[in-house]
Amino acid sequence: MTSANSLRVLHIDSGRDWRGGQRQVLLLAQAQREAGHEPLVVAEPGSPLVQRLRARGIAVAAVRLRGEWDVTAARRLRALVRTWRADLVHAHDARAHGVALMALLGRTDVPLVVTRRVAFVPRHGRLKYGRRVARFIAISRAVREAMIEGHVDPQRIDVVYSGVPAPTIVRARDWRLECRWPADTVLCGVVGAMTAEKGIDTLAAIAARLPEAARRRARLLLLGGSAAGPCDIGGVAAFRAGFVDEVHGAMAGLDLLWHPSRAEGLGTAVIDAMALGVPPVAFAVGGLPELIEHGRNGLLVPPENIEAFAAAATTLIVDAGARRALAEQGPRRAAAFDVGHMAEGTQRTYERVLGGR
Repeated sequence: MTSANSLRVLHIDSGRDWRGGQRQVLLLAQAQREAGHEPLVVAEPGSPLVQRLRARGIAVAAVRLRGEWDVTAARRLRALVRTWRADLVHAHDARAHGVALMALLGRTDVPLVVTRRVAFVPRHGRLKYGRRVARFIAISRAVREAMIEGHVDPQRIDVVYSGVPAPTIVRARDWRLECRWPADTVLCGVVGAMTAEKGIDTLAAIAARLPEAARRRARLLLLGGSAAGPCDIGGVAAFRAGFVDEVHGAMAGLDLLWHPSRAEGLGTAVIDAMALGVPPVAFAVGGLPELIEHGRNGLLVPPENIEAFAAAATTLIVDAGARRALAEQGPRRAAAFDVGHMAEGTQRTYERVLGGR
């Protein structure tokens, strides 16, 4: 180790886009550097994560990871482990997990920590989740339970919730003005990756089930994916804004968040929304029930129940008082999921791993 209190941590992330996992890697590396550690992040060449790490002066190595068992990438990583003199390797997704296992073959002196962010039962339990991984981090209890169902030893899994920074808003986006919508419209935002897993294909069905009065008053705003401008979704006027870099300012202009995800490890977009006083409506899947306190800072509905989602959304569209009541409790709940807690929980895992060495 570099000193009694400083660690050299080699992080590995294979994401090519900017999503919640990549944001967590960036926030963790930054927090570790501020705490006096020396993180080095291995990430995809040209990825948003590489660009943001470099902009913040955090050490980064651009390595293409073409698959879970990429031998060429494993050789590059093995050389980095040696030249960086890593105390510990931390893999942040499935592809990074597999490549890290190959890179560390025969290197029993360097422990491997793996973060799992999805609430699916893992495959390849014996091969990838064996004893070569010193410890696992699950980002919610739901993720931990899925891992246990996949026969991972529960004694080797720590729950460390994802964390987001407190939002700093210079100016909230005035979407009504930008989109030329009436002043009395209620802005319903959808934030994140615009994929089927995130329930984007259910938006039209949800919107179509809103009562006519709510449908006339609501407007849908999609923050993520490709920009496509004005459109109609299930009879509700909508605007596809595409990827928005200043997401806090963009989200601050919303009245409520629609989060129709079918599977969610935790849901950092929901934490952001609550921190900004934007109440969420979400299916009770994955780690979302650990995050949203139903009726206090958001509304949860049964998974896949589109009618229930539409009914909950209608309640908040037509009742400004209900929106305000939930919005007031959001920042308090979001504060429990900050970057400091996430970094401290990760450090405790590292100490468990390294304590006997």
